[in-house]
Amino acid sequence: MEIDLTGRRVVITAAGSGIGRVIAETFAVNGATLYICDVSAHTLDEALDDIPNSMGCVIDVGDPDQVDRLMSDAVSALGGLDILINNAGIAGPTASVEDIETADWIRTIDVCLNAMFYTIRRAVPVMKAAGGGCIINMSSASGKLAFPMRAPYAVAKSAVNGLTNTLAAELGPANIRVNAILPGYVEGERADRVIQEKSAALGISAAEMEAKALQFIAMGTKISPREIAELAVFVASDAGRHISGQLLGIDGFMEMER
Repeated sequence: MEIDLTGRRVVITAAGSGIGRVIAETFAVNGATLYICDVSAHTLDEALDDIPNSMGCVIDVGDPDQVDRLMSDAVSALGGLDILINNAGIAGPTASVEDIETADWIRTIDVCLNAMFYTIRRAVPVMKAAGGGCIINMSSASGKLAFPMRAPYAVAKSAVNGLTNTLAAELGPANIRVNAILPGYVEGERADRVIQEKSAALGISAAEMEAKALQFIAMGTKISPREIAELAVFVASDAGRHISGQLLGIDGFMEMER
């Protein structure tokens, strides 16, 4: 299926590297005009140099004032807003609940959950005025499953799922669709770091930890960032015009981790 997003104005958070970078590249290839952000000036500059029809700024999405600036600048630069992709997130600490520092808990919730509220509350009036829009929140399979030693992250993603369902119901009458994508074990540096940290905490090798993680996935496989980007493009396109309020798993059927 060929998907044409020409003329669609898109904001993507944390798009300088990782999944966000691949999502931005995929939307650009399909004709969209982008405004992206990242906390790293270096990675943002590299992305802007490589991705056509893109603009952006450096911000910390955990800061509501900076997010207000992001959304104001983005809407002004794009001339409106059709699609918002809340991709920003951090892994948070890998530790038993009694060993998690308060600052680490708060920071994980700020970046993985509160940032979505900050962007959405600014995007909705613009989308309502335009007659509709699409919001995609990046959640995780861990948001619906147990994820031992990763409590802040799992709790934040579970809340993202609730936010998505609630806003899909609230905003549906305004023709604003809200969905979440729930990746499983995604290939990349962040997942590798999590595996290393958890293997160290459990006193096993990284290879053993990876095998342990994969055994809870029915298809026994990792997910590529490209798959996630292609799903986001489909959901945001006219082909997905009646998809809303969905928690779209892309994980090879991941079950509860023990």
